[in-house]
Amino acid sequence: MSGGEALVVGLGNRLRGDDAVGLEVARLVAERMPDVRVVEHEREPTDLIEVWEGARVAIVIDALAGEEPGRVRRLEVGQDPIGEQPSPTASTHALSLSQVVELARSLNRLPARLVVIGIEGERFATGAGLSPRVEQVVEDAAELALAELGRAGEQL
Repeated sequence: MSGGEALVVGLGNRLRGDDAVGLEVARLVAERMPDVRVVEHEREPTDLIEVWEGARVAIVIDALAGEEPGRVRRLEVGQDPIGEQPSPTASTHALSLSQVVELARSLNRLPARLVVIGIEGERFATGAGLSPRVEQVVEDAAELALAELGRAGEQL
């Protein structure tokens, strides 16, 4: 797979507990698939519109607030709006990932295929590390991202 075909983006903030899970998953994917473009993105989610420019397949990994810490969710963005997805309750971002996806859709700047892997977190406090339940699923989420890359390779 060449760099412009598939992209993996881990979103998060290393200083905000479980919000760092997307970054950790992306790091694992990069170690296992060095030929794939992987970005650990700690800036505004609106920057994703530029980050995924030229990618046919983008896999975005992010933390979610939820009722079941450690639960891994997969969402393939289709033609219909994805609606507001749960996100960390004390977000430092101006727009949520859902809002960025819809903005990109309205600008006709979505990748041909976009998959979101969300991991429900437990704690998002400044200075906290990953909670045990979230840390336990980093490997599973990385395997899911790798499987998505495999499917993307078959389709490209």
